[in-house]
Amino acid sequence: MFNPQASSRQLEPTATDDLPVRGEVANRNCAVALSVVIPVFNERETLRLVYARVTEVAKASERDYEIIFVNDGSTDEGGAILDELACSDRRVKVVHLQRNFGQTAAMMAGFDHARGEIVVTLDADLQNDPADIPLLLAGLKRGYDVCSGWRKERKDRFLTRVVLSRAANFLASLMFRVSLKDYGCTLKAYRREFLQDLRLYGEMHRFIPVYMAAAGARISEVVVSHTERRHGISKYGLGRVVKVVLDMILLKFLLTYAQKPVYVFGGFGLLSFCGSLGAFCLMVYYKFWGGKSFVETPLPLLVVLLFLIGVVSVLMGLMAEVLMRTYYESQGKRGYRVRAVRNLDETG
Repeated sequence: MFNPQASSRQLEPTATDDLPVRGEVANRNCAVALSVVIPVFNERETLRLVYARVTEVAKASERDYEIIFVNDGSTDEGGAILDELACSDRRVKVVHLQRNFGQTAAMMAGFDHARGEIVVTLDADLQNDPADIPLLLAGLKRGYDVCSGWRKERKDRFLTRVVLSRAANFLASLMFRVSLKDYGCTLKAYRREFLQDLRLYGEMHRFIPVYMAAAGARISEVVVSHTERRHGISKYGLGRVVKVVLDMILLKFLLTYAQKPVYVFGGFGLLSFCGSLGAFCLMVYYKFWGGKSFVETPLPLLVVLLFLIGVVSVLMGLMAEVLMRTYYESQGKRGYRVRAVRNLDETG
């Protein structure tokens, strides 16, 4: 993994080639210039309209494109509608998952099947307008690797959605040092190279820019429109807040300490040793100057308990170090990623 503190600082984008137009991408590894990934779960009312709007925007861009709908185990007629769209338009690709795995898994399935040099993600509920996709592409055109949407005027329930979201965004920016105002907005655009080795679990889809920043991506954010949900019901509840917080803790550990886990376990072990020593000194003080025998206080048990916790923590840290090194070295993985070289053999 990578350390975001070393790679997510604000960088001025350098000049890059323009995004490929129709025909140019034939000389590259990707089959199309643009992939639009849309996870779907029980959104039958909006599917045809989403398809029509995305198609209109994609055609206007004059780039080869594909639209990938990922049916995340929908229980309505959405699957049949998607198959119908795929039959009528060869640019529409449909991935039907066996059951509902969640938005993160659905987006991961979309990434795995996308062939575009640029990958755009979009919800199927039409709260985000596909007409804002050119704004994201313009951000990449300016030299950024990720362009994220910011729902500045969000049309959701204020207390249960907006307030909690703003608190989570502030906490995430503080923890990961990636300055985004809206992590939860699905409308984002990515350069394909930063999605190649990405693996997502839990509710991690909202933190994809954090992974990208850890890999050295340059990130920008643009204001996008947001409308009230007019069809279907929201799939988000308060229970997801707990999952998001736990995912943030896990991601912080993976990005910061995955290559040096002994710092976490060993640090906790040393803290336990210090607590054990403090309890021992207090125990001795009570014995000789406080008029308390060893059996009259729980301090002897506390000394032993903290000492054992310290030993176990240090041993766990050493074991984690061995596992981490085995993981990287057995698979030939490196702890860094090269953007470009000069006067060197790039394939060497």
